[in-house]
Order: sequence, then structure tokens, then C-alpha cells
Amino acid sequence: MNFYDFHVHSEFSEGESSIEEITRRAKLLGYKGICFTTYLDNKNKIKKTKEIALNLSKKIGIEIFIGFEARNMSELEKLIKSRREYDVLLVKGSDLLLNRKAVETKEVDILTHPEYNRRDSGFNHVMAELATENHVAIEINFREILNSSKNTRANIMHKIKNNVVLCKKYRTPVIICSGAVTHWQLRDPKVLMSMGCLLGLELNETKKTISEVPENIIKMIKERRDEKWIRPGVKVVR
Repeated sequence: MNFYDFHVHSEFSEGESSIEEITRRAKLLGYKGICFTTYLDNKNKIKKTKEIALNLSKKIGIEIFIGFEARNMSELEKLIKSRREYDVLLVKGSDLLLNRKAVETKEVDILTHPEYNRRDSGFNHVMAELATENHVAIEINFREILNSSKNTRANIMHKIKNNVVLCKKYRTPVIICSGAVTHWQLRDPKVLMSMGCLLGLELNETKKTISEVPENIIKMIKERRDEKWIRPGVKVVR
């Protein structure tokens, strides 16, 4: 079984470690692939980052993907228009309207921590149905839990558990990511799976969150790289 971490920040965005440090650490922990995530204001650096990632991928023997995380509606619209230029489209969860927009948009791959900085879980049954229909994965972000204090952590985990219940009911894809900003914050796949079990997932379900779910995203990445691809569900046929 292959494992993937699809939400990692390097010094290219808000992270502290270099792309090479994180790549080597991910390989050591047993990952088949990782996704480096950045923001729209770093778009001019994307070409250089892709070159570095390609060289490291061959050198270290790990798949590397480039993702953009939209922080608001404006960024999301711009990233949708340039969907061919990068691999993974994430939407930063928190704002309820942005959460809703993310799950109803087919170009989006991952809604990250929808409960972030909210009193509620930022997610409901309508969103769960839309996410299932549009193949948008709902993230469990390990760093959000790790960096919280004792009382806050219990509250965060309670909200995530509520979202897990909805995802299981409506068969919505769930993805567990480290959210790491340094190579030391990367976690062994078994650690992420253990967290998934604590949050209400069965062992077979939590395995899928770091294997099957990201592999489905990779299938879409490969489709978009085809020159005949126009948008989700639309291809040029000759």
C-alpha cells in the first residue's frame, strides 16, 4: 500500500524547511508521494519550484506534486481559471461561504480543516452530499490538533469527529494530512492512521485517507495533464 501526505508547506510558502529537507524526511518515513502547498501570491515562483521538485523526485525516488491553497473567493476563482498550471487545488477552510463554495466546485480537490477557528464544525449534511458528488476530500489536519492547547484540542477533535460522522454517512472522501511546516512535523503514516481511528474512522477507512483518496486525486492530476482535458468531465474528442 502506498501512502501520501498531500498538505505540506516548505520555505517556498509559509514553511521553515527546504523542499529537499522535507522530501528526504518524507521518503524516510515511507511516503510514496507528497504535495507541497503554497498560495497565489507565490505563483511567480512556481516554475522554479517545479524544476526543483522534478530534480528531487528523480534523485530521491518520491512523487512530488505542487498544490495551491485558496484563502478567499477571489483566489479560488483565479486558481480555477489556471487549473492546468498546477496539480492540486486546496481551499483553506474556516469561512462558511468559502467552505460551501469549495465542496460545490469540481475543480477543487481538498477542503482543508473546515472547522478551523470556528465555534461550529464548518460543515453540514448538504456540504457532505456536495463534496461526495464533486469528489472533494475533507481534510483532517494533524498540525491543527498538534499545535493546540489541551482544552482547545478537545474542542477541535470534537468538531472533527462530527465532520467524520457526516463524511461516513454520505460517503464523502476524507484525507488526513500532516499540514507540516517543517520536516520535523511530518509524521509516520501509522501515526496519521492512529489519529484517524481516534476521530471515529475504522482502520480500513483511515488507511484509505492516506492511500486511496490521494491516489484518486493523482488520477485526476494525470487526466488534467492530457492536452485533451478541458475541465472536469469535458475532453476534446477527435
